[in-house]
Amino acid sequence: MLLVCSPLAVLAQTPGPETPTMPAPAPAAAPKRDKPSFIPFPIVFSQPETGLGYGLAVLPVFRLGTDTTTRKSNARLVGWRTQKKQSLIQLTHSVFTPGERYLFSGEVSFYNQFPINYYGFGPKTRLEDKSVIEYKVLIFNQRALKRLAPGLFAGLQYRLTDLRNVQLNEGIDENPLRSRLFDRPAREYQQNTFISGLGPALLYDARDNVLSTFRGNYLEVSALLNGGALGSDYRFGRYLLDARHFRPLTTDNKTILALQLVGQFQGGNVPFRELANLGGSNLLRGFYEGRYRDRQLVAAQAEVRRVLFGRFNGVLFGGVGQVGNTLSDFDQGGLKVAGGAGLRFRFNRLDRLNVRLDYGVGTGKSSGVYFSIGEAF
Repeated sequence: MLLVCSPLAVLAQTPGPETPTMPAPAPAAAPKRDKPSFIPFPIVFSQPETGLGYGLAVLPVFRLGTDTTTRKSNARLVGWRTQKKQSLIQLTHSVFTPGERYLFSGEVSFYNQFPINYYGFGPKTRLEDKSVIEYKVLIFNQRALKRLAPGLFAGLQYRLTDLRNVQLNEGIDENPLRSRLFDRPAREYQQNTFISGLGPALLYDARDNVLSTFRGNYLEVSALLNGGALGSDYRFGRYLLDARHFRPLTTDNKTILALQLVGQFQGGNVPFRELANLGGSNLLRGFYEGRYRDRQLVAAQAEVRRVLFGRFNGVLFGGVGQVGNTLSDFDQGGLKVAGGAGLRFRFNRLDRLNVRLDYGVGTGKSSGVYFSIGEAF
């Protein structure tokens, strides 16, 4: 609480004989807190591996404290179930404490018999090698960072992955295909897998809004060291570089350029579920998530975002990337290229929270439609 003491108020309490009594000023109004936004959003989808799916997302956006220079925090609670009795419950969050002294971010997810298309690993996998794998997995990922300077944070992160009940479907048509998962060590698909890792994280985040950025830079450098001392079944290291740049192309902020460079590098004994994935709704849309996976990944992508009318925005995007067991393998199988266009609906106008629909096309006869909440990056 801020207490303001006025010298006029002191004089009014002890007036001299020739000093007129003056009224004390009204106390200063306390700063108003922003009202948090809790907006539910229905989820409906359909795909061959799941059938009809339905659920609900709750999207709170809030600010801790009354200092408007502290960026707003956000979270996402999602739950859905499908006709084939597959389900997901997931909580993600990014919380700035008052004054941005600390930043806490992370994810807690549980997938029940979650289906994925598996094509093998490496930069030269084929569409005809597709098989469907289902499993249960619990993911706990938490990061605690302390501010060192404006926009600069450092701290620790911990990640746990508990994979169980792996089931192989060796084909999706009348002529079953041999699953490329059998190319992996038998332990990976015959036994449960527990991964536990701890490591440092350094983050520079100067974005004006973390939900939909107009201007600013973002740079993350982090490491996860998974080993037996933490109870992990596999011993390996994961190192991440994520650099982003945002700038308006017009003075009215109606056209925004967004750029991203991602590198994920791993060493040691990495199980298939922990390999770096190329594709999906956030990285190289146009490829199925995990269409290409391996120990090393480098990708770059760009977006041009433009206000269309009312609450609707349009996006053009494109990107390139590659995976490989080592960096020298990046010249195999050809560079992966993807691009497309999308539509945004400003679901929460005050906080710039968008619902997006994207269509992307990738090399090798890949394509995809993506419906998600928030920007790709």
